[in-house]
Amino acid sequence: MFIASYFFSRSFPVIPDRSQFFRYESFTLSCEDHLNSTGWTVKRRTAGGGVRPCTSGWGTASSGSTCVVGDPYPSDSGVYWCESGTGNRSDNITIVITDSTVLLESPALPVSEGASVTLRCRAETSSPNHTFTFLKDGLLVGSSASGQMTIHGASKAHEGLYICRIPGFGDSLGSRLNVDGSPQPPSSAPPAASCSASRVMCHLLVGTPYLLSTILLALIYRDRSRGKSNDTALLASCAIS
Repeated sequence: MFIASYFFSRSFPVIPDRSQFFRYESFTLSCEDHLNSTGWTVKRRTAGGGVRPCTSGWGTASSGSTCVVGDPYPSDSGVYWCESGTGNRSDNITIVITDSTVLLESPALPVSEGASVTLRCRAETSSPNHTFTFLKDGLLVGSSASGQMTIHGASKAHEGLYICRIPGFGDSLGSRLNVDGSPQPPSSAPPAASCSASRVMCHLLVGTPYLLSTILLALIYRDRSRGKSNDTALLASCAIS
């Protein structure tokens, strides 16, 4: 099943999130949105068929602006999108139906910068002895026995045309990986536990003169009070004698 995001709701997932399918592997495209899907139609442009809506016969339209493509052929490869009656359009999604014995599963839509991306290599005929090799723009970037390669912290540097290779089976068709320039929001950091050293020194430099002035005034007041007490005692002694 394949679900295309559209203009007003780019957060819709693609399930499964890939752009390549084997022959006869059906998929579904849905223009449904959180608010309103009325009037939206799935359309496509192929090499041999031009621009045609789902209702023209290449797919089966169902409720909620959904189109099911059953038993697709390589001739169904092309660009798919959702379009409203007023002319609004979703992002384009390229779908490839392959006769190859090797298929690369990669995201159909751009991934967020900083996200983790997993590429999967799959053979039409499963075997426990497969070895899988991944290439980007013709250069080797990884290999595994599990058929998976994960890119951690995706960036613009990871954009390119990827293929996977299985010895004895051949290469997959190429799939382009695109990275959205908007990074994932970072987690909020806890507030600092203490002030920096420079801030502490600033407070000391500003507060020290006031503290010294207060201490000096207190000492002067104490000495004056003692002087007045001594003078009073001396006068009283003279009066008695």
